[in-house]
Amino acid sequence: MTLPLTDLPTERMVAEQLAREAGALLQAHLRAGLTVEHKTSADDPVTAADREASSLIMERLSQVFPLDGLLSEEEADNAARLDASRAWIVDPIDGTREYSSGHPDYCVSIGLTVDGEPVLGVVYAPATDELFSGVVGQGVTLNGEPVPAPAQGPAWRVAVSDTEYSRELHAVPLPGMHPSGSIALKLARIAAAQADVTFSMSPRSEWDIAAGHALLRAAGGELRRRDGRPIRYNQRRPSLEQGIIGGQPAALAWLEAQVREHHLPVAHLGLTETDPAWSVLSPGDRAALAEHPGVNIRHAGAQLLALLVVEPGRTVGRAEGDAFHLERLTRDVTRALGPLRAAGHPG
Repeated sequence: MTLPLTDLPTERMVAEQLAREAGALLQAHLRAGLTVEHKTSADDPVTAADREASSLIMERLSQVFPLDGLLSEEEADNAARLDASRAWIVDPIDGTREYSSGHPDYCVSIGLTVDGEPVLGVVYAPATDELFSGVVGQGVTLNGEPVPAPAQGPAWRVAVSDTEYSRELHAVPLPGMHPSGSIALKLARIAAAQADVTFSMSPRSEWDIAAGHALLRAAGGELRRRDGRPIRYNQRRPSLEQGIIGGQPAALAWLEAQVREHHLPVAHLGLTETDPAWSVLSPGDRAALAEHPGVNIRHAGAQLLALLVVEPGRTVGRAEGDAFHLERLTRDVTRALGPLRAAGHPG
């Protein structure tokens, strides 16, 4: 049975304790020295600290809330979570690249969803000892103190990806941009009135944003897909197919207008005929690629910038478009699927 949101004090207390314990573990690993590995590319690092922090959090959650589903970036996915009304969604280190390079912009992210909706979020930044905590309907606290009211503009603060900024956004005349690493920490800072809005061009995963989304909702804001559709959690495939956009209502309306005005791109992976972006394809491609499971695009509004069609076995069937945007799209697809193979590659 789904608990009323007012019945979450135990969940909030446990999540806060685990976030702090995991943060202490991360700091201990930093002092001892890190060995960094990579998953799909140099942009996708992982450390022993990621795995140990994940084990700590997941084992404790399973002990205290044995009926809840569990999902973590660093654990094998258990499909049993799909049958649970409540699901904990965890990123033991959001911002591993920053963490492993000695930059303070990383965090522990623990979110609780009920029937696909984010309801509780705890985000802890160990380097700055900031604990953001909130429940929808109950507001947000920072280190136990209520956060201030959000800004009223007109000079909005836009938290953007440092990677997207260095590679692309620095050339866009969008006012108020502040690049940083962790998306969970961006969302937490917006919830705490330290920033106003954010967006991404590349897709994100549920564990990146679940806790931050709950915090944002608890603070009166919202987060959605770049095409405007809502984000649902505890899905069979826990990766969003496209970028995100969110913030406080007035700032979010301003940012969505800016995104359209500046024709800022977005990737859409696994494009289907039911997605609004399907209309970006040419009539011929819409006919040829109907029901194909590996259609990936990068587009700006109605303009197609790059098309990447991936066949079974991660073989590239088609790769077309502007070279810069095709490289960006290939990076996004590689992070989602793993290394791609050129056509005719023996595998």
